[in-house]
Amino acid sequence: MNLVTVSGPPSSGKTSVILKTIDALKQRGLKIGVVKFDCLYTDDDALYRKAGIPVKKGLSGAMCPDHYFVSNIEEVAQWGIGEGLDLLISESAGLCNRCSPYVKEIKAVCVIDNLSGVNTPKKIGPMLKSADIVVITKGDIVSQAEREVFASKVNLVNPSAIIMHINGLTGQGSFELSTLFHDEKTVIDTLVGRELRFTMPSALCSYCLGETRIGENFQMGNVRKMNLEGGI
Repeated sequence: MNLVTVSGPPSSGKTSVILKTIDALKQRGLKIGVVKFDCLYTDDDALYRKAGIPVKKGLSGAMCPDHYFVSNIEEVAQWGIGEGLDLLISESAGLCNRCSPYVKEIKAVCVIDNLSGVNTPKKIGPMLKSADIVVITKGDIVSQAEREVFASKVNLVNPSAIIMHINGLTGQGSFELSTLFHDEKTVIDTLVGRELRFTMPSALCSYCLGETRIGENFQMGNVRKMNLEGGI
């Protein structure tokens, strides 16, 4: 089974891109499934189910969604293998721009949209910078010049990535993306022992453990203070 990890900021168009790409993959006779990771709520699993796609949903609740991803991805992979899938797509909400739900030697895709702001690529960490493929959406809403400027900003932070423009509504560009998703050379039977491409955000502080009171006396563990005289 192949595994592809797809992440990106909320509402960037990940689910639409995945659905259109799966349509193209099905034409090759492949069996595809999806696992959706989110924080508090998602109904995207209903969209996949409506399209006849095997799907599992995981909500992290109070836990960092990408820590939750790492804690569950092996079990999810085994579910996909048990289902006889040719390809399993993991969709992560990317709610923390510092997070990076990518595994070494596993195809990594970041979806980002033209409407998020020209400086957004600079604000996104490993989720964008360590992706193999960057999909830019909503290009039909902005001008050609704006599309080119945004793509150049993406290229500056991740010059090694393949950059693709895809319309999540019409599916334009999704066939080209589908040709990169399934590779017989990267079939896996387990993720045990594999490594993340980048470390997760460091923690543990008193607020991680349930503290709600504000003030230095209540702050313990991994605490970082601003230098108000000279910046961060």
